Amino acid sequence: MSIVGIIGGSGLENPQLIENAREVTVDTPYGPPSAPLLRGRIGGREVALLARHGREHTIPPSQVNNRANLLALQEQGCTHLLASAACGSLRQDIGPGELVIPDQLIDFTRFRAVTFHDHFPPGIENARHTALADPFAAEIRKQLLMAGRHLELPLHDGGTMLTIEGPRFSTRAESRMFQLWGADLVNMTIAPEAVLAAELGLPYAVVAMVTDYDSWKEDEPPLQVPELVAVFRGNLEKLSRLLITVLPRLANPI
Repeated sequence: MSIVGIIGGSGLENPQLIENAREVTVDTPYGPPSAPLLRGRIGGREVALLARHGREHTIPPSQVNNRANLLALQEQGCTHLLASAACGSLRQDIGPGELVIPDQLIDFTRFRAVTFHDHFPPGIENARHTALADPFAAEIRKQLLMAGRHLELPLHDGGTMLTIEGPRFSTRAESRMFQLWGADLVNMTIAPEAVLAAELGLPYAVVAMVTDYDSWKEDEPPLQVPELVAVFRGNLEKLSRLLITVLPRLANPI
């Protein structure tokens, strides 16, 4: 049976969520992943759970070893990838505590390893240029939306996720600029994760958990971590319910 890789980790190691959990240490040509993988079952599905920022959340966004993370999941036999990510909203109608299944991506990172193809084989016909017009797998998105609606979760269909370098938050000018670009959400992790998944041929989709309105609202004080963490923890309950419902629907490779 195929395995679903789940990238996120923070708060998802709850033994009431993942059954028969066992730790698996993996190494790759790019070094070890952010943490040992947690193998087990959620909703009856075999999963491999990876804590993107480490088990104690000690790895800043720009220091995540994305290549090792993605390769480790592939080497464990994962055929689908589901990622969770906290994010800020650039739209009034998408508020804190709500979930979004984005369908587009803008990569505004600057210092990360963004490809497995550090060198091309000889010959122009062997150039490795990955198609990424639609960065998130349509079938996984469809199943997430169906499951979320069944559970009556506060869920939005579609939206453009923009990834910044972090770990700082956006300035107000940057936040307004992102709105002008057509972005709907801001986060610090989905790029180049989605790019690397595409290079490996792994269908990948994201559950974006909105924690705040980024920095574009002039009438609101600057973002503070404690407030975001409180909203994030509230979102974890919704994410757990969504995973339990959607994972059995992803039984076969797409």
